[in-house]
Amino acid sequence: MSSSSTTVPKPKQLSIKIGGRRSKLAVAQSETIQKLILSKFPDAECPIFSTQTLGDQIQFKPLFSFGGKALWTKELEDKLYHDDPQERLDLIVHSLKDMPTLLPDGFQLGCITERSDPQDCLVMPLGSPYNSLNDLPDGAIVGTSSVRRSAQLKRKFPTLVYKSIRGNIHTRLDKLDDPQNEFQCIILAAAGLIRMGLSHRITQKFDSETMYHAVGQGALGIEIRKNDDRMMGILKEISHLETTVCCLAERSLMRTLEGGCSVPIGVESNYDKDSKLLILKGIVIDVEGKTAVEDSHQMVINDVERDTIECGKILAEKMIHNGAKKILDEINLDRVIQ
Repeated sequence: MSSSSTTVPKPKQLSIKIGGRRSKLAVAQSETIQKLILSKFPDAECPIFSTQTLGDQIQFKPLFSFGGKALWTKELEDKLYHDDPQERLDLIVHSLKDMPTLLPDGFQLGCITERSDPQDCLVMPLGSPYNSLNDLPDGAIVGTSSVRRSAQLKRKFPTLVYKSIRGNIHTRLDKLDDPQNEFQCIILAAAGLIRMGLSHRITQKFDSETMYHAVGQGALGIEIRKNDDRMMGILKEISHLETTVCCLAERSLMRTLEGGCSVPIGVESNYDKDSKLLILKGIVIDVEGKTAVEDSHQMVINDVERDTIECGKILAEKMIHNGAKKILDEINLDRVIQ
């Protein structure tokens, strides 16, 4: 009697190629997503590939003066459809605030992960005698390349001077701490400092009484090929409901207002998953901080995609009715920050 054995093929290892920008913060964000995936799929292979984008390369002038959010996404998106399977990415990790609210054909927002602190914050140089913007003397220079931030601060602190400062987090901090620098402080997103282990540099955080944060700020958005069911199944495991509800509504508000990353639209949102109640607040302000439209809307969310989009649209339409579109149409970015 003879016996024969059959070799059972090993199951193919799950492989997910993660793409992101090359800055230290972007790499840290890619590593965050890598860890989230591995926590759900511990046997997966998740290499990270970093790419320098056009937005990373142009560090000498404000973002609004040479393009929009595609500056951060185009080179990475090309790699989702790379001809060589060895070079092709499966997903891209973005700061959600850098993602256009309308993605190009062939791409989709696969998921949004749990949000870090969405607030903006004040950073003073090492050894500064000041602890808040209220402490600064008239004419003190505040560094920020964000029109949204400078417009809101001009409203509250009209005697300060606002100038553009570019570069990654460490570059900006180095400029700030240089005794020869012109800046008395800079404004950054708290989430970036926290992710880089630099939360000790936060001098003061701003709530919406002073400054509404950017749409999607503090959250990571994962971009994938459209209709990639394999990746959608994986990303479903790391998606965060409360963050998704808030950010989809914020993005709907911005999309309806037709605002890009460089126009002064600020938001604040809160979602209670037990009551399913979403409260969305928004502001549109002219670049000099003199005219603003501020409003809110709340809605019970029964269908995440449908109702969040509807909530953002309703709030945007209320704000447009009260003059928000007029403010946005009259913005002359050449006059904003020199």
